[in-house]
Amino acid sequence: MALTTAKLKMLSKKLCKAFSVLKDEEEIFAFMRDLMSESEIKEISQRLDIAQLLDKWESYKKIESVTKVSSTTIARVAKALKSRNKWYRIVLDKLPKKSK
Repeated sequence: MALTTAKLKMLSKKLCKAFSVLKDEEEIFAFMRDLMSESEIKEISQRLDIAQLLDKWESYKKIESVTKVSSTTIARVAKALKSRNKWYRIVLDKLPKKSK
């Protein structure tokens, strides 16, 4: 059964606070290594890569080839990119742009 947004927010409050007290990428990475498996870190990282590729208007086929993820995962990220909350958009806009 899916959690409500309110319940999920309540459950993740400590996690959000934990990330917010870390001072840099090294501390965040070290915490993630303790908190998550390698595959979980990879999956979450790939979703951000997918969002960046979608933002560049890359095709699903190319994204599948580059990231080795299913079209279902790509569609899920695409839906989130277009969602009402726009948090992928906010994060993408704050990240430094990669040079070509």
